[in-house]
Amino acid sequence: MESPPAKSLIGLFLESLGAEKGYSDQTIRAYRRDLEAFFSFIAQSPAAGEGCKKSAHTVSPSQIDGIRIRSYLGFLHGRNKKTTIARKLSAIRSFFRFLVKRGLLSENPAELVLTPKQDKTIPVYLSVDEMFRLLDSIQTDTLLGLRNRAIFETLYSSGIRVSELAGLNCSHVDFAGAVVRVLGKGNKQRIIPIGQKALEAIKAYREQLNRQIGAAALKDGALFLNKYNKRLTVRSIARILRNLVDAVGLLTTVSPHGIRHSFATHMLDAGADLRVVQELLGHKSLSTTQKYTHVSIDRLMETYDKAHPRK
Repeated sequence: MESPPAKSLIGLFLESLGAEKGYSDQTIRAYRRDLEAFFSFIAQSPAAGEGCKKSAHTVSPSQIDGIRIRSYLGFLHGRNKKTTIARKLSAIRSFFRFLVKRGLLSENPAELVLTPKQDKTIPVYLSVDEMFRLLDSIQTDTLLGLRNRAIFETLYSSGIRVSELAGLNCSHVDFAGAVVRVLGKGNKQRIIPIGQKALEAIKAYREQLNRQIGAAALKDGALFLNKYNKRLTVRSIARILRNLVDAVGLLTTVSPHGIRHSFATHMLDAGADLRVVQELLGHKSLSTTQKYTHVSIDRLMETYDKAHPRK
């Protein structure tokens, strides 16, 4: 039996991502783009038949088999990075898994399609000295300086995602308990320890904010504000960091996510348990956290090669 056309089924699938899995709007848009690109390719391919070439939305998922999916991956090869191809295949696989679960297809044609082998990449991170140099370079003689110090002290102290930091409210910070409550991927909440330096930086920023604009009324609102007293965005935080990195003259170009990498790497280098770091980072899978051990091992091997008298 032929399933309904792709357009209606993609809509149902995307609704389930928001309602059942709590995916963000940004993630859902990415799934939509990937699926629409896939069905557009299928609609334009000769194997689709004349009736399916008019619109991607007229293609029925029941027409798709493993050969056509592999053909699409072949089309992407050379045009996209392996990580991008893997992400697109993951979206396709999840979509067909949804259709099977709902009884709209008998089997998932993407299940046996192999994910492209990924190149091993070491996360970009700062050394401890570079991290301290960056943080200490932030001048705190202005309100924005106090805010910026608080932002990056918090990122480095807690290892939270930049999106989680941007979403923080004042009530999410427990000064007495030295913890911060964050809402992570899939709307999962976790409690993260936060260091004294970060707490002091947050307190100094909020006190100065209160003196300048009377922010007591905003005490339950966004923790970090822009110059218009609105919630600071992820894009703005990335821009602020780029300017700070340029000003201090660091050789390593690091993003807010790179500070998260630095947090994880420094914790593991100092002997933290891998599963504890996994919990702190909010990783669902331990294998996601394990990539940081490669950094430590590489550094260990480098030290060994330099120091051992009989290599």
